[in-house]
Amino acid sequence: MTDNNHDIEQPGERVPKRVIGTPSHAATGTPLLGAEERTGPAELPGVDLQDEATAKKGERIAAFCFLLTFLAGIAFIVSYVAFQVGDLDSAAASNLALGSSLTVALLALASGIVVWVRMVMPKYKLVQERHEMASDGETRAYVGETFLQGAAESGITKRPLLRRTLLAAAAPLGLAPLVLLKDLGPHEYSDFPQKLRHTVWGEKTKEGKPRRLVVEGTGAPIRAADFNSPGGILSVVPEGYEHDLNELAKSTLILIKFRPEELKSGTNRNWAPDGIVAYSKICTHVGCPAALYEQTTHHILCPCHQSTFDAADGAKVVFGPAARPLPQLPIAVDGEGYLVATADFPVPPGPSFWERGDAEAEAREKGGQS
Repeated sequence: MTDNNHDIEQPGERVPKRVIGTPSHAATGTPLLGAEERTGPAELPGVDLQDEATAKKGERIAAFCFLLTFLAGIAFIVSYVAFQVGDLDSAAASNLALGSSLTVALLALASGIVVWVRMVMPKYKLVQERHEMASDGETRAYVGETFLQGAAESGITKRPLLRRTLLAAAAPLGLAPLVLLKDLGPHEYSDFPQKLRHTVWGEKTKEGKPRRLVVEGTGAPIRAADFNSPGGILSVVPEGYEHDLNELAKSTLILIKFRPEELKSGTNRNWAPDGIVAYSKICTHVGCPAALYEQTTHHILCPCHQSTFDAADGAKVVFGPAARPLPQLPIAVDGEGYLVATADFPVPPGPSFWERGDAEAEAREKGGQS
């Protein structure tokens, strides 16, 4: 225990200055003492004091980590301002910049604290005995004194470099959540959700013709007469966008051939020429490719989380976490016998997002698939 005789403030003495992050003198009745004024940890059994050279080295390393946290925190805020989200490419760049800077900030902050504890503060070997939960006044006084002693041993009063760099490191991280609140309101890229609602299936080609369905990987157009085996399945992409990953992320289809009597009421037969149905391949749960098909049950399975859709009944969900059916694409056969898209999906494909409500309401009013 520390001798409390010299802890008592004498008349006329100046009250010790309180350091940020330590208890006030009024709350404890004991002024915060410097490490040089205490017999400190040397009186406790199993104490291993750090030598000053090691402590100095740890102080510099921890301070460097805190400065790195400060710079990474500033980089996070700058990245939020600089990388505006206006399309899929800029969104990817924004995610990379924000994620990288926040990762560095948190990792450097944690590393600095670990170095501080392991290289600057003393080490103890203590045994805690079981006892009743209620503590008496003497124990509470001892805890308060131990807290003050720990604050002094941590070096937060003796080592201003550590204290100041730690506070600097925490400042940008405290501002980061406030910066992100801007995303909760309207912004200059508020039309970005519109790009998620629509695909190129609703656009004509340069020649003004409906866009053909082509086989993924080969780019070969599909004749309805050639795709005539019931139970057949193809992965399909829009003509002219075979290598556009941003567009394929929302426009890829799964094409299935049915016998006419196999189709149920949930499937729009006007969009299924010769029993050929085209559904979005993008799972409505989290966007995985729903590409596994079981012919006997007509079920489409997403392998990520086992969402299961009934392809014969409008791709309605029959199992799993997905909340919506796979959207059906309106298709027809052109004059040359090829399968073409006659319009875009009636509802946005893929996972739900906050701003999609208006689009779904419009689709319901028009009698589209919900």
